[in-house]
Amino acid sequence: MATAPVEPPRRLVNSLGSAPAAPVRAWLAALPSAVQERLDAWGLTLERVDAPGGRSSLVALVRQQDGTPAALKFPVPGRSHAQEAAVLRLWDGWGAVRLLRADEASGALLLERLHGAVSLRSLPSAKALLEAAGTVRRLWVAPPGGDHGFETLSGRTEESVEALRTAGALTPAAAPLVEQAAELRRALPDSATEEFVLHGAFRQGKVLAGERAPWLAVGPVPVIGERAYDLAALVTDRFEDLAAGSGAAAATRRRVAKLAESLEVDRDRLRDWTLYRAVAAGVREAASGDRRHGELLLEFATWL
Repeated sequence: MATAPVEPPRRLVNSLGSAPAAPVRAWLAALPSAVQERLDAWGLTLERVDAPGGRSSLVALVRQQDGTPAALKFPVPGRSHAQEAAVLRLWDGWGAVRLLRADEASGALLLERLHGAVSLRSLPSAKALLEAAGTVRRLWVAPPGGDHGFETLSGRTEESVEALRTAGALTPAAAPLVEQAAELRRALPDSATEEFVLHGAFRQGKVLAGERAPWLAVGPVPVIGERAYDLAALVTDRFEDLAAGSGAAAATRRRVAKLAESLEVDRDRLRDWTLYRAVAAGVREAASGDRRHGELLLEFATWL
């Protein structure tokens, strides 16, 4: 069992801001004891805390009693991770990391150990896009019956419209794009003709190398909706590579067409969800201080 105190990685602390909400401050303060409690309760031996780690959870690399490696994850409260355990149980290792145990009180998840330093972003862009498409396809399953508790895409994006307009007001030049994105958000969920369980936060960096399978998805924020929403994140992924080349607009439209065709998704709906997600991310980043990256995302939206 671990005796050294557990320290949250600096990247995680910084991502929470200088004045996090009271529940998050309390979570951070209690994190060392919470980790030790799970180590003791589940008979785990701590190897080390994964660093630099992510921005929305602490991950500790551990060993189970039989010596099998695993990862112990503590998501930040209030960041839409409440359904992560539920969707990992639903997938049961098909295309995604396998859930070994979960503790509802602390939110702790015991996961199979993947190669955290090796994601699809380590591959050349074309190869990474191909592998990502194959991975996300496995995750798209029918919603479970009964009261599954998963959020709908309409509900998730509804709150973002006001945030989109607020952030957009700080970048007046983007006003036409912001208005177009807001209109798409209103129209797209109501006109969808399919419902699947989606990863909800899919991108190449969320697909890690594994032993059981070459590539497995991690970090879902599950939502029920149409596949084009998940796939839109792949269109925007590593968009800087497209921006650096010649004919960026044509290359972007080819990417949309290729992904839509290979995964049998309506091309126009993929294009529309991509525009919405690119504008929402662009104005959010510009408003939060990363103006250069935000403006580049908004330019990417115009290529669509």
